[in-house]
Amino acid sequence: MRIATLLVALIINWVAQSSGAESNRLNVLFIAVDDLRPELGCYGNSVVKSPNIDRLAGQGIRFNRAYCQFALCNPSRSSLLTGRRPETLKVYTLEAFVRDKNPDVTTLPQLFKQTGYETRSFGKIFHVGNGNHDDAESWSVPPWHTARDDKSGTRSATSGGNASKANRKAGGPSDGKADEVDPDTPDHSGELPFGDPNVPDEKLIDGQIARHAVAALKEMGKQPFFLAVGFHRPHLPFVVPKKYWDYYQPSTIPLATNDFLPDGAPAFASNDSAELRRYMSIPTKGPIARETAKKLVHGYFASVSYVDAQVGLILAELDRLGLRSHTVVILWGDHGYQLGEHGTWTKRTNWEMATRAPLILSVPGQSSAGRATDALVEFVDIYPTLATLCDIKLPPELEGISLSPLVKNPQLPWKTAAFSVYTKNVPEIGKVFGRAMRTDRFRFIRWTSPSTNRAFCELYDHSIDPMENVNLADKPESRETVERLSGMLKTGWRGALPDKQSR
Repeated sequence: MRIATLLVALIINWVAQSSGAESNRLNVLFIAVDDLRPELGCYGNSVVKSPNIDRLAGQGIRFNRAYCQFALCNPSRSSLLTGRRPETLKVYTLEAFVRDKNPDVTTLPQLFKQTGYETRSFGKIFHVGNGNHDDAESWSVPPWHTARDDKSGTRSATSGGNASKANRKAGGPSDGKADEVDPDTPDHSGELPFGDPNVPDEKLIDGQIARHAVAALKEMGKQPFFLAVGFHRPHLPFVVPKKYWDYYQPSTIPLATNDFLPDGAPAFASNDSAELRRYMSIPTKGPIARETAKKLVHGYFASVSYVDAQVGLILAELDRLGLRSHTVVILWGDHGYQLGEHGTWTKRTNWEMATRAPLILSVPGQSSAGRATDALVEFVDIYPTLATLCDIKLPPELEGISLSPLVKNPQLPWKTAAFSVYTKNVPEIGKVFGRAMRTDRFRFIRWTSPSTNRAFCELYDHSIDPMENVNLADKPESRETVERLSGMLKTGWRGALPDKQSR
């Protein structure tokens, strides 16, 4: 009996210790915002209204120079969620599912799931659409994308339909009738790229995503969780409730001042704005009319404010439940975005506007709260950062490094360069592969054409040309700089890492 009693006591003590260890583990709230460039109050934009994200930045660290590895949704997200670079994954398109060529990869949420976390996903985390799909191995329960995933089978507000097309064809902003459509359908010829329906937030998809995330927070309770929340806006079409359109007056909407190809840049370095030109009222080629451009930028800003309100809803619930004190919160945009800069729109370039995106990280107890860092960081660093902060052993194949030292000391010497790639087909020369590198001072891009054995370079000096308006690569005085940066680009990301003492 004494032995049995001792065994029971030991078991009870072990369970209690295990439960305590579980409850002390940091949770992760992982917020993704589609097509969000650093167009936020906390990044210095005095026009955009983003109070909730700004408040999060005040409670964490803001990374001023964070770069995606590919300026397109699926390749960028695949890289971030696996901690591997696009060249390693061979994921360069919207259609490519990351496991097709990497069947044994361990994704970020999958790693947390394997370590005992409840992992859930609401909205757009993996790229779903364009023939692609989610990753079931990453989640503890099936991910939620639209209202069609609810047990009721209710049709989602994002499903579009003929009525929606008729309404949005009628007048666009200020008609009060526009409805949301699925951004991943190929045909938008009957749709305006903007709209301001007079509806509550939860009528549209991002409002639904936020409310499902709030419900999930209530359900998960004290167990360690990895909650991924992916918002669609400000991805096209810029359709958000009217009250967010009313935040802005057309007279306050700025337009790009450099709506031209950089001097000396190859034409193919730009894009054809095809994603925007699929919509009604947008010309199939040539410049966008000034009045239309104003509405587009207005719609983008209104979309940012709409998503900001949904972020605030989730953070308020995190506070109400008393979870903030042991939850890591990270917010990121999957790549940058052009709003008329260099005469183009959306992403799909190797320029600063397309590759730089917001990254905000809030860690319980961090001494750097409210500070910012100008260190060059990359989205492949997010995987090892979150795992390290939560004391999870890192897989050996990761190609980024933990940013946790910067959380403690934002002024640490860090990477000497950040790397991005982009590939495209050019009618005159066939497929080209562009590798881009951002150093403290320069952006250097080298495009190669395997079929013609030709190379094209771009060099922008951010100390005198932060908008990248003049390509210096072919200037005689730039020869030594081009040679030096070409060597750095060839060495690649491993040669740009900070020394081990900084890490």
